[in-house]
Amino acid sequence: MNETAEPLAVPPVAPETLARIESAVAGLDAAQLQWVSGYLAGLATGGGQAVANPKSESAASLTILYGSQTGNGRRIAETLAAEAASRGLAAQAINMADYSAKRLKRERFVALVVSTHGEGDPPDDALELHGLLGGRRRPGLSELSFSVLALGDSSYELFCQTGRDFDRHLAAAGACRAAPLAECDVDYEKTAALWQDTVLEQAESLLGADAARQTPALRAVPTGPRWDRKSPFAAELLLNQPITGRGSTKDVRHIELSLEGSGLTYLPGDALGVVNPNPEWIVEPVSEALGLRDGRSLRALTGELEITSVNRRFLEAWADLEPGGRLARELEETGSAGLGAWMRSRQVIDVLRAYPAELDPDLLLTVFRPLTPRLYSIASAPEVVEEEVHLTVAHVNYRAHDADHWGAASSWLALGCSEADPVSVYVEPNDRFRLPEDPDRNIIMVGPGTGIAPFRAFVQSRQDAAGSGRNWLFFGDRNFATDFLYQSEWLRYRRQGVLYELDVAFSRDQAEKVYVQHRLAERGRELYAWLQEGAHFYVCGDATRMAPDVETVLLDIVREHGAMTADSAVEYLAGLRKAGRYQRDVY
Repeated sequence: MNETAEPLAVPPVAPETLARIESAVAGLDAAQLQWVSGYLAGLATGGGQAVANPKSESAASLTILYGSQTGNGRRIAETLAAEAASRGLAAQAINMADYSAKRLKRERFVALVVSTHGEGDPPDDALELHGLLGGRRRPGLSELSFSVLALGDSSYELFCQTGRDFDRHLAAAGACRAAPLAECDVDYEKTAALWQDTVLEQAESLLGADAARQTPALRAVPTGPRWDRKSPFAAELLLNQPITGRGSTKDVRHIELSLEGSGLTYLPGDALGVVNPNPEWIVEPVSEALGLRDGRSLRALTGELEITSVNRRFLEAWADLEPGGRLARELEETGSAGLGAWMRSRQVIDVLRAYPAELDPDLLLTVFRPLTPRLYSIASAPEVVEEEVHLTVAHVNYRAHDADHWGAASSWLALGCSEADPVSVYVEPNDRFRLPEDPDRNIIMVGPGTGIAPFRAFVQSRQDAAGSGRNWLFFGDRNFATDFLYQSEWLRYRRQGVLYELDVAFSRDQAEKVYVQHRLAERGRELYAWLQEGAHFYVCGDATRMAPDVETVLLDIVREHGAMTADSAVEYLAGLRKAGRYQRDVY
């Protein structure tokens, strides 16, 4: 077929076959459609062998490994695989958790896309490979070429640390860098695109004809709109309801949105991306501090730029602009070890007021990084709520440095949008946080605060499935009287037997603070028995303190009640993680 030929007016397949094809690709994004295009091209010309076959272990293919907590790494890896297929290269994108490290010795070229999570930690699906390459059992990889794309957030101290680790470990194993380490901030698209081009050039050079299948990509069948972060769906706000009581120190909202007519689908465990503007109460003080009141600047501050969280790009640019040099001196005195805490204790407005400087409106895009969507764990099961999606949103609002501080997305959702205002959304799949396929399996859920959101979806789905699996929930917050999120629902599920066990911890209702990890320890014997019977264990919520504390207690439980050594307990937990029975959605 000539690549420039127009598509056939009449498809050379039966109508029912065409209908099945259209159904199969409905909802796929551009990268996924390109991947399928290359896959089918390979089937058409390769004697039944697909171009991008994820089960292939051919050394002459480009293997793209990704470790991702929010989905960005997965999207980049899939886009790279699709582009490789369109160039006629055999390529496969594989989650690191699904990859056998023994294959590394047989690989010729591996591209790695990996994010950094929490305080410099690997995402859960990269833990095993990260540990192997950084340990004494690291294999010799002198025949391997590689390149790493590191995803990170410069508002954290250990920016892109996991990607730097992989790059260093692979080089120490004797592998050759085919392209330099590329480090991305939250606005990763440009850097990722340049890295992708370099990787593909090197793959074509290193793998040569062995990896090539000179076939044109098939044209994709149009399947209607596909909503993503660049083209979100305008959802109608159905409900915005506070679910913390009067007198609570927090404001948590239950948000319900309509997806009617969107074609969007999701599963329990997925997240909803919200493409929000900066509300006027955030824009106004920032524009005043900058001395920018023109319409173009206000539009940029409202809908294009990150003007709440402090990050390195902003600090470095502002330090260069600040005439007295005080900010540069303070950052130098703070040092790299204290920079993360310094940034987290401030918002942009604090820096602008403490270190005033003049800013040319044309430099806005160089000083501030782009505004990015916020992800919220979905708090509903589609089989129960149908064409709706529910969220549990903690409205961020506090006083510091003699100024009000706000969360951009949370305050806009809580206070800024009404039923007349559409909410721009898309679904972010989270395949590493899923209910067991067998509804007869037991599950244990640990979700303090708004970490409860996905477990509301889990329990809805489990009740609808009517399996025999038991459901055990651990929930914690500050005060029983004001902060027991979805209390009436949980108590109803408990009465109905849908919740077999419900353990709660309210930290401020007594002199000594009690958290979910304390309740876990109290129920250690029963919890270990459930794990031994095949239960799945889930954690959702704070990655900095809660999740590590829960893991420490879980290791103690396994060690004590399983009569194991500390090392054996670590191996036991690693086995649960590898089997998909220990899953975390932490942030």
